[in-house]
Amino acid sequence: MSEIDVTVDDVREALENVIDPELGLDFVELGLVYDIAIEGSEVTVTFTLTTPGCPIGPQVSEQMEEFVGDLPGITKVHPTLVFTPPWTPDLMSEDAKFALGY
Repeated sequence: MSEIDVTVDDVREALENVIDPELGLDFVELGLVYDIAIEGSEVTVTFTLTTPGCPIGPQVSEQMEEFVGDLPGITKVHPTLVFTPPWTPDLMSEDAKFALGY
């Protein structure tokens, strides 16, 4: 088996396709992706939601599996939802803060 050439930046770029339907911005811009770990052909994405009661968790996990799983050589994606540390608007990119009026 050949070595996987996928980088954390590649995964981050794929995650830019995961959009928060309420805010219309992607999970990377919103600061919801906490960590990306690549181990062999598997990727673990640690992420959070804007609120613990947010109903889009399963939908987001599916999108992460789809978009990151499309990267060459990736065989498994492990979306891992956490609520610690809690998300705050401070975690957003400057562009996202501007777009949402922060």
